Amino acid sequence: MRICLVYDCLFPYTVGGAERWYRNLGERLAAAGHEVSYLTLRQWERGQWGEVPGVRVIEAGPRMALYTADGRRRVVPPLVFGAGVLWHLLRHGDDYDVVHTASFPYFSLLAAGVVRRLRGFGLFVDWHELWSRAYWREYLGPVGGRVGRLVQHLCVRIRQRAFCFARLTERRLHEEGVRGPVKVLEGEYAGPLEPAEPLAADPVVVFAGRHIPEKRATAVPGAIAAARARVPGLRGVVFGDGPERAEVERAVHELGLGDVIDVPGFVAPEQLDGAMRRSLCLIAPSSREGYGMVVVEACAHATPVIVVAGEDNAAVELVEEGVNGFVAPSPSPEDLGEAIVRVAEAGDALRRSTAQWFARNAERLSLAHSLDVVVGEYGRSRA
Repeated sequence: MRICLVYDCLFPYTVGGAERWYRNLGERLAAAGHEVSYLTLRQWERGQWGEVPGVRVIEAGPRMALYTADGRRRVVPPLVFGAGVLWHLLRHGDDYDVVHTASFPYFSLLAAGVVRRLRGFGLFVDWHELWSRAYWREYLGPVGGRVGRLVQHLCVRIRQRAFCFARLTERRLHEEGVRGPVKVLEGEYAGPLEPAEPLAADPVVVFAGRHIPEKRATAVPGAIAAARARVPGLRGVVFGDGPERAEVERAVHELGLGDVIDVPGFVAPEQLDGAMRRSLCLIAPSSREGYGMVVVEACAHATPVIVVAGEDNAAVELVEEGVNGFVAPSPSPEDLGEAIVRVAEAGDALRRSTAQWFARNAERLSLAHSLDVVVGEYGRSRA
């Protein structure tokens, strides 16, 4: 088949869960013999080229700063990318059997929806998230949030075959009136499907992610401080970077934990994997997750996970209470600290059950499984 993938970012030029998904998808489709194009914004120096093995990378717009200083998506790049996608598909839409796009940043999906009727390709849409009314208001304010939610609703109402990565998103798509079938892809994990042998844990809590408001990295120092009274020698490492890193470091300093909590920034994958495998637990206190890849990665290392309950947090779907971790009722230091204590008290038995949980679910959560589903759905659109 002739397949066009559409996303304004490309791994490793930008780093995130969606970027990894589309790069993996492109590489696997190309390896299976499909003719694959990847339509994106330029994220490299002028005169250079983005590269994905076996995939034709096409620039649909110039290099642009995608994020504001506080880590939020800028408005202009999605408009530019949407215009570039519209122009490309008007000229070359006949070249594709399938156009497979991310829902976000929306204007590219609107463009593909307009051209689909003219060119007749199958339109597949990945809904990594579907934002609630409350989150739109929080993100863009009362006026901007209303406009953003309207654009999102228009995208849902385009005739499409939808993919999503959590039951939360599936439910919201149906509530919003999606026009077309919805398929839940439960797997994005590309690592080994055999769980690691559980190691004896060091008394270290690990966070790994971007330091942006919804990831709540700033909640980690207080949680460790609260748990230290009951977990002797407890320490922490807050991996990652972002606009809230200074606030994380400030919290560490104000709590007097400079010799207890490290904030090293981004590190090599091997260093992160090693730290995660030896850690007491991974703490992921996000308010909003469309999937929760870091939860699966930790469990593959036999490392239990702590997440936080919330209406926008699909990562809770990946945690069985007391089996591979715990769900804290809030991001408060007391609730997160209590969850850390519960992990410590559960000891090696929880690490063994985490490995067993991963072994039972690895195939379902694997990237290969999701890719099989995707290709099968491509075929259905042509039947």
